[in-house]
Amino acid sequence: MRRVLVAGGAGFIGSHYVRQLVAGAYPAWRDCRVTVLDKLTYAGNPANLDAVRDRVTFVRGDICDGRLLADVVPGHDVVLNFAAETHVDRSIADSAEFLRTNVQGVQSLMQACLTAGVPTVVQVSTDEVYGSIETGSWTEESPLAPNSPYAAAKAGGDLIALAYARTHGLPVRITRCGNNYGPYQFPEKVVPLFLTRLMDGRPVPLYGDGGNVRDWIHVDDHCRGIQTVAERGAPGEVYHIAGTAELTNLELTQRLLDAVGAGWDAVERVPDRKGHDRRYSLSDAKLRGLGYAPRVSFADGLAGTADWYRANRHWWEPLRKQLDDVRTG
Repeated sequence: MRRVLVAGGAGFIGSHYVRQLVAGAYPAWRDCRVTVLDKLTYAGNPANLDAVRDRVTFVRGDICDGRLLADVVPGHDVVLNFAAETHVDRSIADSAEFLRTNVQGVQSLMQACLTAGVPTVVQVSTDEVYGSIETGSWTEESPLAPNSPYAAAKAGGDLIALAYARTHGLPVRITRCGNNYGPYQFPEKVVPLFLTRLMDGRPVPLYGDGGNVRDWIHVDDHCRGIQTVAERGAPGEVYHIAGTAELTNLELTQRLLDAVGAGWDAVERVPDRKGHDRRYSLSDAKLRGLGYAPRVSFADGLAGTADWYRANRHWWEPLRKQLDDVRTG
């Protein structure tokens, strides 16, 4: 029986992957045993795993803890690393924890996988490592040019992982994806932030001129892409997982307003973010060559996401209060 370790498995994307894996959504790994390792920072939520709690082994811990990893990693056939600090605004305010988790943590995990002889390792990353692109799309060979501290830390982690592949032969693959959305996303990110605030009749902030462009992907498509790489990707390679909608922030805002029946009077213009990348775009031809294609249209995915937040106030209201208390404290 295959044993799978999911680091960061209580977060938004990691928990979706775990729920899908345990539910049998990935037939080749239907009968695997799953261990979740998560530090449970503010964005890691045990409630995200309630539906599968009896079917996974949960270990609370930090991927920077080499001694813990030496106990947890051995015996696993696959290790997937979703663990990361991810919010750009937080990295601009204080980048230390981003460097610790996203660089040092990756090194600790890669070393533990190497020592344990793990046959398959997947490092989950982001399109933000490339910086900004005016036209066209990045390929996996495009140079890294991160602008935010978050993106720089993720790029550092990617380079560490690739160094372990090239120096030691560690069988690690890297995935890079665009902006995710879907159920269970922590409400500091734009889609749940806007949806939950608008549902309560509160204003939402729009950075700058709203012309920044992002490539949006439903979390379910992202996780299927990761699974494709885990099953069929080549060691030492990078794979892009592109989305189904390239939207300006103005266009995204309009769709979010429409999703809850709100108007533009609910939108407050705020100064642009420091170093705000103008446009992201990924070419996913390499991954499609492995048989992957996204399935969730943005219209369907956003409608389903809005419905989920309407039906799950008990999940997000305490989290948003936590954010409000931080802002006013």
